[in-house]
Amino acid sequence: MNLTFKQMRYFDALARHGHFGRAADTCAISQPALSMQIKEMEETLGLALFERSARQLRLTAFGEQCLTRVRAILRGVEELGDLARASQGRLVGRLRIGVIPTVAPYLLPAIIGRLTALNEALDIHVRETVTPKLLAELEEGRLDCAILALPVSEAWLEETPLFAEDFVLVRPAADAGSPVPNREMLREMRLLLLEEGHCFRDQALSFCQAGSALPRELLDGSSLSTLVQMVGAGIGVTLIPEMAVPVETRSAAVSIARFAGVQPSRSIGMVWRKGSALAGQLAAIAEVVRDCGAGVRKE
Repeated sequence: MNLTFKQMRYFDALARHGHFGRAADTCAISQPALSMQIKEMEETLGLALFERSARQLRLTAFGEQCLTRVRAILRGVEELGDLARASQGRLVGRLRIGVIPTVAPYLLPAIIGRLTALNEALDIHVRETVTPKLLAELEEGRLDCAILALPVSEAWLEETPLFAEDFVLVRPAADAGSPVPNREMLREMRLLLLEEGHCFRDQALSFCQAGSALPRELLDGSSLSTLVQMVGAGIGVTLIPEMAVPVETRSAAVSIARFAGVQPSRSIGMVWRKGSALAGQLAAIAEVVRDCGAGVRKE
């Protein structure tokens, strides 16, 4: 049997995207070339990997079994590369970092600037998406590490806490002198939150609910920037992490307030696969991220 590593990479990409065009773009080849490689792989194996129809592309039962083994092989090859990089004493080459959207815009510029200054040989690739997708890509070996909210509580991951930060209340500018509502009062207000899938949404709701019913009225947004601009337009109020304040409030007619008593907060950390050959280097990078986080929150 003469399967190639290239064919396995293309098969993995097509299984992830479920679309020849998107998979081909990811692999930086033409769609006909990818289709030919998949066809040759199926001919070599003697069975179809995908069920094809005009509207849908899905794995066959055999394809699902193959995918598990192919991803293990691809991950093993990646780990060999990690071992070679780790043996050089410092991290060089590609570093694939995942970051949740409520951290990425505020922390990444400082992180990339610091890491590049420390090591010019580092080629940093960033993936910004929600926590479930970051964890899936970490497990598949498509990311080296991820910066997200802790705890994650996955047995296969190493968790390193970096810093904690409070959430602040964002209100229309006209409310700047008004008393700060407590979390029970928040449940009676029009609360703007990130859409489903963002861990920050769950953290904000956890503070507002206090074991009771959901807030009276919820409106969803796709980003913290959208939420703050909606507050500036008088649509409601929202919560944002303190590191986002300098960026998100500079062009919006809003006021910032801190809650009395117990502050809503989150813990930000970095995670990577247990047993990773890059564990030592990633721990050093975590220290850099910790320093950057402290600097951003002081601004």
